[in-house]
Formats: sequence, C-alpha cells, structure tokens
Amino acid sequence: MNRLVVGITGASGAIYGVRLLDVLNRLDTYEIHLTISDSGMRALWEELQIRVDLDNFKIESLMGRPLDQIVYHHPSDIAAPISSGSFRTDGMIIAPCSMGTVGSIAAGISRNLIHRAADVCIKERRKLVLLPRETPLSPIHLENMLKLSQLGVCILPAMPGFYHFPKTVDDQINFVITKLLDQFGVDSGLIQRWKENR
Repeated sequence: MNRLVVGITGASGAIYGVRLLDVLNRLDTYEIHLTISDSGMRALWEELQIRVDLDNFKIESLMGRPLDQIVYHHPSDIAAPISSGSFRTDGMIIAPCSMGTVGSIAAGISRNLIHRAADVCIKERRKLVLLPRETPLSPIHLENMLKLSQLGVCILPAMPGFYHFPKTVDDQINFVITKLLDQFGVDSGLIQRWKENR
C-alpha cells in the first residue's frame, strides 16, 4: 500500500482535514500518516466540537470509529518516520494549512513535525499540497506562497467552484477534497466533473 502524510493545522477549515481522512479511508488507497498541530487540535474543537488528546491520541475521537490504515504521530515527535527522507511516501497534504505553517515551511524552519515532514517532501522532490484557508491575503502570505510554488509545492486554496451545482456545504467541501486528491491521481468520485453527463 502507498503512503500519504496528512497534516492538520490551526487555520479555519478543520472540516477539510477530517473529510480528507474520511475519503482516503473509504478509498483504501493509502496508509495515512497523520499529525495534528496544537492549533489544529484547538480548531477541531472550536469548529467541529471534536476533542482530541494529542498526547494520548485515539483515532476514534477524531473520526468516530477505528481506522486501521491511519498511523498517528505526535507533532513534537521529530524522530517519527515521516521526519526522514529515507521513509518513502507519495507526498503530503496539509489541510487546512495556516499562514504560520506556510511561513515556517517557506523559511525552512521546522518547529513541529508538520513543518519537518513538509521540508522532507521539498528536499526529496515529493508532492506537497497546501490548502491555505485565509482571507484577505497579506503581501507576506502571497510572497511565502509564491516562494513555495516556485519550489514545486502545490498551493491549492480552499476555493470551491460552482459548476457542479452544489446544493449543500458538504458539496462545496467535497469539491475541494476532489481537487486535493486529483493532485495524487486519485478519483474520489465525490462530484460531477466539468462537462460530464451534460
């Protein structure tokens, strides 16, 4: 089974990280290596009323059920497998991705495991996809994202489209998840694509 790293940070939009994990589990394509920042833990509670304990993590507390294919790593565990380039993965998705995380990655500063795992993807030339969720964007944010884009990082803002005729918030979330997984060649089957069945 292939491996994919998923990071959840403290930007608004914690639902994107949770939905991504749920869809990946359903597709059963990847062994998922998950890490959540301290701010990500707070966002999960503030936005979704999901309480997780990063020191005594149980996937059931995040997803509501056990999921065998998800391997959790504490955000301070810089010795975790995903902190090394010798641990092969297909890449990493950070969803949502805070501007603090964008800035740290752009500067090459590894203050936690999410930053370090992203740094590994860049140095090993692996796919790194960031889902920033911030508005408006300052010149600093834009400069950091441009720098990362020029390094080959995919900047995929949480900007849902409307050509799939969304009826619910879930439809809009699924649009963004589809775009994330498209970066890895994975068809989620969540939305009707442009010009399909018209």
